[in-house]
Amino acid sequence: MGPLDRRVLETLSDREREVLLCVLEGHTYSSAARLLGLSPHTVDTYMRRVRAKAGVTNRMQLLRLAMIDALGEGTGDTGLTRGHAHPDRR
Repeated sequence: MGPLDRRVLETLSDREREVLLCVLEGHTYSSAARLLGLSPHTVDTYMRRVRAKAGVTNRMQLLRLAMIDALGEGTGDTGLTRGHAHPDRR
C-alpha cells in the first residue's frame, strides 16, 4: 500500500476526516477549531494523526489524497498526470 492509497482514508476516524476537510477547505487550525468546537491544539493533534496514517508530510499531499477519494478512484490513479486524453474524448 502506497502512502496515497485510497485505503488510507478508510483508517481515519470520522473526526479526523472532518478536521481534514476543514483544513483542506482552507481553514487555519484556529478557524477549524472554532468551527468544530475544538481547541487549535486538538486540531493539530488530529492533523498529526492524519499525516501519520497517510504517510505524508504536507497539505498538498493530503489534498491529493482527498482528491483521489473525491474522484472515487480505487487505485489512486486519476489519470491526470499522463498527458493522455480521456478514452471517451478521443
